[in-house]
Amino acid sequence: VAETRIAGDRSAGRAGNEGFMRLVSFISGNNDARGKIAMTAPVTLQSDGGDWVVRFVMPSEYTMQTLPKPNNPDVRLKEIAGKRFAAIRFSGLARPKSLEKHTRELEAFIQSHDLETRSGPIYAFFNPPWTLPFLLRNEVMIEIDR
Repeated sequence: VAETRIAGDRSAGRAGNEGFMRLVSFISGNNDARGKIAMTAPVTLQSDGGDWVVRFVMPSEYTMQTLPKPNNPDVRLKEIAGKRFAAIRFSGLARPKSLEKHTRELEAFIQSHDLETRSGPIYAFFNPPWTLPFLLRNEVMIEIDR
């Protein structure tokens, strides 16, 4: 993944927007190869100690050795091992109340199935910004024990 960390409140939009734009800049050529990298889905957003981590999943044809290096020191490349998640999918705008509602539903499912969690919620967004709201695909994911 390519990731960046943003301090601030997600509900104000700054975390997602600023992080997204940093990563778009990286895949648009702001890297040591000046090469473009295809946009993939999902874009994820996760709270981490008061900051927000925004991630783009890199296309599968790249390895850590073949990915161009970001020019912006606030963009980092990171390899993440496979994990197991419980997830809930929903459509519409991913406003704070909607994310909270779906997070509570997912947490209730996890608890009712006696699953052990390993992370807080991760929000995943799959569509470009011009997608009609009723067609938007979003997910809340929580890592669980294997």
